[in-house]
Amino acid sequence: MSAISELNVKAANGKYIREEFPVLEMTCAACAISVESMLKSTTGVKDAGVNFANQTAWVEYDQKQTKPVDLQNSIRSIGYDLVVDVEDPQAVQEAAQRKHYEAVKNRTIWSSILAVPVVIIGMFFMDIPYGNYISMVLSAPVVFYFGRTFFINAWKQARHGKANMDTLVALSTGIAFLFSAFNTFFPDFWHSRGIHAHVYYEAAAVIIAFISLGKLLEEKAKSNTSSAIKKLMGLQPKNVLAIVDGTEKEIPIASVKIGFKIIVRPGEKIPVDGVLINGSSFVDESMISGEPVPVEKIAGEKVFAGTVNQKGSFQFEAKKVGGDTILAQIIKMVQQAQGSKAPVQKLVDKIAGIFVPVVIGIAVLTFITWMILGGENAFTHALLTSVTVLVIACPCALGLATPTAIMVGVGKGAENNILIKDAESLEIAHKVNAVILDKTGTITEGKPIVTDFIWDIEGKSLKQYKDVLYTLETKSEHPLAEAVVNKLREEGAKSIDVHSFESVTARGVKGYYHDTTYFVGNKKLLEENGTRISENVKSEALKLQSEAKTVIYFASEETVLAVIAIADKIKATSKAAILALQNKGIDVYMLTGDNEQTAKAVAAQVGLKHFRAEVLPSDKAEFVKKLQTEGKVVAMVGDGINDSHALAQADVSIAMGKGSDIAMDVAKMTLITSDLQSIPKALNLSTKTVLGIRQNLFWAFIYNVIGIPLAAGVLYPVNGFLLDPMIAGAAMALSSVSVVGNSLRLKAAKI
Repeated sequence: MSAISELNVKAANGKYIREEFPVLEMTCAACAISVESMLKSTTGVKDAGVNFANQTAWVEYDQKQTKPVDLQNSIRSIGYDLVVDVEDPQAVQEAAQRKHYEAVKNRTIWSSILAVPVVIIGMFFMDIPYGNYISMVLSAPVVFYFGRTFFINAWKQARHGKANMDTLVALSTGIAFLFSAFNTFFPDFWHSRGIHAHVYYEAAAVIIAFISLGKLLEEKAKSNTSSAIKKLMGLQPKNVLAIVDGTEKEIPIASVKIGFKIIVRPGEKIPVDGVLINGSSFVDESMISGEPVPVEKIAGEKVFAGTVNQKGSFQFEAKKVGGDTILAQIIKMVQQAQGSKAPVQKLVDKIAGIFVPVVIGIAVLTFITWMILGGENAFTHALLTSVTVLVIACPCALGLATPTAIMVGVGKGAENNILIKDAESLEIAHKVNAVILDKTGTITEGKPIVTDFIWDIEGKSLKQYKDVLYTLETKSEHPLAEAVVNKLREEGAKSIDVHSFESVTARGVKGYYHDTTYFVGNKKLLEENGTRISENVKSEALKLQSEAKTVIYFASEETVLAVIAIADKIKATSKAAILALQNKGIDVYMLTGDNEQTAKAVAAQVGLKHFRAEVLPSDKAEFVKKLQTEGKVVAMVGDGINDSHALAQADVSIAMGKGSDIAMDVAKMTLITSDLQSIPKALNLSTKTVLGIRQNLFWAFIYNVIGIPLAAGVLYPVNGFLLDPMIAGAAMALSSVSVVGNSLRLKAAKI
């Protein structure tokens, strides 16, 4: 099965799977409605959705009743196509889009070339000999050859009782051409009634030319909205150097299997996720972590697809390939988000679905009204105005309003280390007025380090004591022991022969060296063993604890030798990020399982007014609910399994990219950087995206509200104005381009 269709979601009973397929040949938002309804009506399909902006469809179906080829045949019956059962569907879709773009480009060029002389004759030389016949000969290929796709697709839609933009274009240009041809061959029909036999070849030809131009610009613009995806895909090399049967061999990345030994040379991109087995290097992991400093890699370290090797060369064993790599998951997340629909889009889809039939109804009503009230030129005006209504009322601008803004917004987020899982979270985030932050790993680094080492050994051998402490801590299983080991290793401490090592539950560790028993642990461990703690040591310990640091004692049986302070360092940008949120009028809360004293100290350091200490995982979710009952729109930010319940409860859930898989699965947004300043950026992105959607919808609606009455001739009784079908075609094409162009402005916006 293809990589894109590996995105399967098993239903509760295991009966249904969800797959995503590229869709070909869609030309407007109404096309997406037609494809979606056709998929939903296919036997065995539980649900389906289609996104016009990124040309994809997702289908949840019964794999026993339905195969992908059945879905493909269903869509082909109405003039579209699905890409199924191919090795690289993305490549097939891109090739089809390039081919489609070239076809639209050629159609635009040739229809414009032929339409220009028709316009010149129709506007300035209408009385030249055989002018009507020349115009008919030039416009016929424009309408029926370069515009044939409109008629073909309209017929396929009509066979299934559906209508879309192609229906409008086919009706308007077909009627205009046939009416003009009748007037060319039978002008006396009108002359005998005292009416001039007008022809509208230029209108039919120019409508096709303008719509083709609009589609050309639209296709060009749409390809720009998916540039973030293309950049992410470009991070993965096409070929890799692997060890096959004991020899180095270059193979396609699609051939790499779990367990393969891969060689990475200096400057190369790492192709798949794995574990380094030989060699060492520094790797630029900024595409995953957002951190600019290369990370040292030695044997046993993990490496990730899309990251860039620096100077060294190494071998690694492939552990995750294809759609399972972190890079592939990031790409899928962005694709899903760009294809998901915001709540407002669901309303737009319903409107677009009934828009075409309503417009046809208005056109018929316009025709009838003019026939009744139009006077001596009733038929001519009735025909002209109804054709103009059909031309100007294109649903494309309306259909593109939301998905193009969402696509650009999601892409902008990806470029700024903000991965957005669905459109709904992007739409809601601008309403957030309460943000809950977990402490460990969110406000803090999530990695304890030694901040203070206070020795009290009165001139004795510091090196010996360091070695004893180092040895005891290397044997300890306590999470904080690693911080002490790392610190002492940097200072050159070595392991020595310590006897009778013992771990004391909830207290610490002890061991015997050179006739002395040594202890490393908390205050209770020392008290239980009768070790004296001087007033000076007590004072230093209290001071360190007031700074939100955990205190560990290193002592002999007689006295304390050192006080060690360990803290989870606060991220450099946490305070600035919290201040930025508070300046936006957002209440910021910190929840932590730590004690009250530590929580209070951390809150003070980062400028937090609201915090809660000694909070259990279930308490976090309850606190989210409490804020929601108070009318707050809550964003929860966390990184651990203990945050997953609260993340699921929140209106907007944000996971830190270095957190647990469960937290990232539950969250609707993931920050692939440890910088909390991405949170106000995400909220700003939401504000700008929603503003873009509203602007697009306003212009799409106002365009039709003004355009359709004008096309129907509402001003004719006032000042004799009738909108020319040719001008209507140009306006319709430009409306879609303006909506896409407005969405693309977000790419340059500062968040």
